[in-house]
Amino acid sequence: MPPKQHQSAAPVPSVKRDISFGDPTLVVLTVEEAARRLGIGRTTMYDLLSSGKIPSVKIGRLRRVPVEALDAFIAGRLREADLTFAA
Repeated sequence: MPPKQHQSAAPVPSVKRDISFGDPTLVVLTVEEAARRLGIGRTTMYDLLSSGKIPSVKIGRLRRVPVEALDAFIAGRLREADLTFAA
C-alpha cells in the first residue's frame, strides 16, 4: 500500500497593511513601522530610541513605539524649527 499523501491547504495570501498614512486604530507600532512613518531608516530609528528622544515600550520581548510618542517628537521638531526660523 503506497503511503498517504497529505494535501496542503491553499496558501493564504500575506496581507501587509500600509500604515504610511496612519491607521487610527493602531496604538503602538513596530520599530520598522515607526521608521517608515517618519521616513527614516531602521538604524536611525533605533538611535532615536536609544537616546530617549522617542520613548518606546517593551511588550514581552518586543519593542514597540507609541503613535503618540511619534506625534510628540514631530511636534517638538516643528517647535524647534519655528524657533530657529524666528531668530
